[in-house]
Amino acid sequence: MHIRDWPSHERPREKLLARGAGALSDAELLAIFLGSGLRGQDAVGTARQLLDLHGPLRRLLELDPAGMACLPGLGPARACKLSAALELCNRWLAAGLERGEALTDPGSAGRYFAQRLRRQAIEVFAALFLDTRHRALAFEELFRGTIDGAEVHPREVVRRALAHNAAAVIVGHNHPSGNPEPSAADRAVTAQLKQSLALVDVRLLDHFVVGDGAPVSLAARGWV
Repeated sequence: MHIRDWPSHERPREKLLARGAGALSDAELLAIFLGSGLRGQDAVGTARQLLDLHGPLRRLLELDPAGMACLPGLGPARACKLSAALELCNRWLAAGLERGEALTDPGSAGRYFAQRLRRQAIEVFAALFLDTRHRALAFEELFRGTIDGAEVHPREVVRRALAHNAAAVIVGHNHPSGNPEPSAADRAVTAQLKQSLALVDVRLLDHFVVGDGAPVSLAARGWV
């Protein structure tokens, strides 16, 4: 049965318009992007097949454009469009920071770190430097490690904070395993960073750990 023959409340586009994008499954969202499926399949069937064979969604979207282009149901044109859509999302998340708006919602910083770090295949530690009004000054990837760790040097974080004349810092790193639960080492590094930054009168506001799902805030856990 073609999607146009489905009940209207079950069709992905109609469901999105009526209930919002959050009501759709990963396969339904991907199907809207695909528009049509492989021969003998509707778009939702093709999307489900892509996710079954090359997913979950995070793993599929972590492929580079060349890798996406090789997958049945995507091809070069759709792979380029999907990669461009991901980059548009990156730039949309960065837009508010680049306009110099104050960070009043702690979750917005977490989403920004997630978008910047989630697709990394190795562990990357980054910092967002803020002024006295908590407006973004700069975002930097400071340390790159392996699939299960990155060595963090508090002195370098302090040096970069002073270089940007920052009054506050938010840091974050990814867990390539997908598990966002902070480790004992993450908590220890957070304590060291807070102490080191305080020596130069810079506040550590939060430390986000990025994995699958929502990033975990150490500040929300009471660990900053």
